[in-house]
This record gives sequence, structure tokens and C-alpha cells, in this order.
Amino acid sequence: MNTMIQLGRGDAESQLEQTATVGKDIIELLSTAMYVDPLTVYREYIQNSADAIDAARATGHHAGQVHIALDPAARTIVIRDDGDGLPMQGFAARLTAVGASLKRGTQARGFRGVGRLSGLAYARALTFRSRARGEDFVSTMRWDCQRLRAALKDPDDHRDLPALVAAVTETHIETEAGPPFFEVRLEGVVRHGDDRLMSPGAVADYLSQVAPLPLNTAFSHRELIVAKLSAELDMAGIEISINGEPPLMRPHVDEILVDGVRPLRLHEISFVEIPSTDGGVAALGWIAHHDYEGAIHPSTKVRGLRVRAGNIQIGDAGVLADAFPEQRFDSWAVGEIHILDPRIVPNGRRDDFERNIHLANLKNHLAPHGREVANRCRTSSRERKRVRDIELEQASAREGLSILRQGSLGVVERDRVALSVELALMRAEKHAGQTGLVVDAHQQTRLELDGLREELDVLASDEQAPASPLDRLNPERRAFYEEMFALIYNCSVNRSAAKGLVDRIIAQIA
Repeated sequence: MNTMIQLGRGDAESQLEQTATVGKDIIELLSTAMYVDPLTVYREYIQNSADAIDAARATGHHAGQVHIALDPAARTIVIRDDGDGLPMQGFAARLTAVGASLKRGTQARGFRGVGRLSGLAYARALTFRSRARGEDFVSTMRWDCQRLRAALKDPDDHRDLPALVAAVTETHIETEAGPPFFEVRLEGVVRHGDDRLMSPGAVADYLSQVAPLPLNTAFSHRELIVAKLSAELDMAGIEISINGEPPLMRPHVDEILVDGVRPLRLHEISFVEIPSTDGGVAALGWIAHHDYEGAIHPSTKVRGLRVRAGNIQIGDAGVLADAFPEQRFDSWAVGEIHILDPRIVPNGRRDDFERNIHLANLKNHLAPHGREVANRCRTSSRERKRVRDIELEQASAREGLSILRQGSLGVVERDRVALSVELALMRAEKHAGQTGLVVDAHQQTRLELDGLREELDVLASDEQAPASPLDRLNPERRAFYEEMFALIYNCSVNRSAAKGLVDRIIAQIA
């Protein structure tokens, strides 16, 4: 039997009114599971520094420096910027808010309110210090990361998020006049893998690619890029230094050395403008062209068409790989695409973008540029093959000429070798006629082929042929040696080795 229970209006409302509970595990998800690479800690804190510096500049104040201090012995990291800082009033509330950023809806880079938590997973203690502009107070908040992790692992600890945060944080304020700043201090940094978190070199390499840094002054295309993009983008960047070293710059330079292979030379720039779905500008960017001799080595730090939002790199190389006809061509490309459309939104981990029609529009309009890079790659591959073919035919011709120059063969064999040289030169000339080599290289190839053909004309002529070392032998012995030398050349798979053997024999009988 079904029983129907009738509730009055007041009873029904009381049944529906419930308070949402946010458990402590959300901290673990947002601090540990959120980030894969420990170095993303630097990106998150630099991003916050860049937003603070932008805010200071917007009000006419001078700002733009971030100092990073790494002390591997003490296991500490300090990141300090000269932005406007956080006011004493509301300092604790801002730094304990989880997923409640005041930046949402603004031009700021971060807006989810979780980036400041990234350091919780990598240190024993996380301390925030700040002095706001116009205040004579320094506010400090310390998170006890060890207590936090212990509580997260304790199955009997049933505290909700606010109670746990209150238990592992402490805040105090002291009087101290001075310029504004915001500082993040990680103490007792935990060693992860190769300990890149504490390596100045690894941190510099990472930030040179990811952070909103100025383009390298050694990049001859720098001024052109800045001039083209500055109308829509702040290309000035911020100044980041590590342990007092000179400020970092982006890794692009005219010639990038790569161990064991030819240098990567960036010699031409093309620009990209992507329209938005409603007729505005969704993104601007540039692509640096080179010789496209193969996939770019990761050690160059410029591999791939990188994408940036707020001048901070989103993800790594490969985020835009599906804009190419074949994804492998992304590893041949060098360039940057700067997102302007706020509807193209980085995901929570900032390693890619949220999927929507505006991202699809971006990739659709990037496809022609991807095809251009792919075409350059394929053209370069064909040109390299032609150059190799020419070089092989030239080598074959030179080898045949050296045999003719030796004067060890009879007329019939000499004519056969001369014919092989002629055919090699014809094939080389055919390749040279098809190649799209630059003019200087093409002219040099033609001169080399003309020189080889002139030498062939001399060596293959009965009237102009050089004297043979066999001339002093009687006709019978000469015919014997000419036949033997012909057999050596015809039976050998290596004509260079065969020539060496014939040279030694001639030296013995001459």
C-alpha cells in the first residue's frame, strides 16, 4: 500500500533548506592533483605578480619587478613583486578564500582563486607577506602544510574546509613602513624527482618560455614584432630575476645552437591575425621561419607554435598541433599566438583551453598558417633530397675523373668510365635545373658542374689525355696491366678502395 504524506508549506521549505558542505578534500584536489609539473608553482605565483603589477601601472605607479630567491641549502623559495600589495583590511579573507577570486570578470589573468594554493603541495610551510600602497603595516599569513597534509590523510578528521583552514593558518600584522610588495615564501621545499624546483637553471629555462617576459634583445625581429602587436598587447612584460642574476628574457634569438646538429636560424617573420566569431580580433601572433631541416630539438626552448593568454604561455608545445595538416609539423614550427578574445578560456590547470566554438574558430583560422608551415617543411625536405642527389652525382663524377686521371685503363675501359662520368654529370645537372636553391648556392653548383665537365673533356680526349704511368711498358705488359686494372675496378664494390689498390700497384711497377 502506498502512503502519501502531505507537508504544509512551512514544513516543505524546512525540508528543502540545506546548507552546502565543502569538505577538506577540496584542498588536496586544488593543490596536489591540480598540477602535474612542480614548476607550475612559479607560473601561478608569477601570474599573480603580473596581475598586481598591471593594477599598479593602471593607476600610474611604477612597478614591474619580480625577484626570486632560491636557497637549496635552506630549502626555501621566495618570490617577491613590487605591485600594489594587499591591504591589511581583508588580507586574511583574500588568502583563505578558495575558488572565490575577485578577479573574475576583469582583465586579470587568474580568476579562479586557486593558484595561490599551488605551493601547499611542495613545502612544509607556505607564508604570504604583503604591504599595501599607502599603508605602514606588513600583513603575514602562514600555512602549516605539514599539519594540513596530516589532516587530509586522517580518516577520523571530519572537519570541513573552513574549520581546517582556520586550524592550519595563522595571521599577524606588524607596523613597518616602506614601499608596497607581495611576497610568497615556501619553506622546507620537498624534493621532487630531479629537484627542478630548487634549480636556478631549470627555473630560468621554464620561466623564459612561460612568463610574461620581454622578447630577447638579441632577436633582430624583436622591434618588428613589438611594433606589430603592441597596439593590442602589452609586449613590455615584467622584469624577473633569479638570485640577483640579470633579468630573464624570452628564448628567441636569431641563431640558436643545438648540440650535434646545425644551428637553428630564425630569418623571416610572418604575422597572424585571427578574427573572432563576431568580427573582432580573437588573436594575434607571429611565426618565425627557418630552413625547416627537421623537427626542432626541445633544448632550443622555442619548439612548437606556442599560445599565450595575458602574455603567459598556456600549456607546452603541442597545444595548437591540430591546426597543422599533420600534428608532427608543430614540432617544426616556431612562433606565438596571443589570445585576445576573453571567450577563449584557459582550463583550470592552464595546460589547454576549454572546448567551445571560439576555440574551434581560432584553430580553423590557424589552419592556413599550419598548411603554409607544412608546405615549407615538405619543400625543404624535397630541396634537401635534391641537394643530396647532386652531391652524390658530383662525388661519383669526381671519382670517375680521378680514375681517368690515373691513366691506368685502356681505351675501351677509359671510354666506359668517361661515359659513367658523363651520365653522373647529366643527372646532377638535371637535379640542379629542378632545384629551388637560393641563387648563390645554385650558381655555385653550376660552376662546380661546369668545371667537372671541362675536366672530363680533357681526360676523355685522345689528343689532350694526360700521359699514362704505363707508357714506358712494352705493349704486351701494358695491355696485361690495363686488363687487370679493369678487372679490379669492375669487380670491386668500392671504386675508391679499388683506385687505392691500383695506385699502389702502379707505384710498384712504375
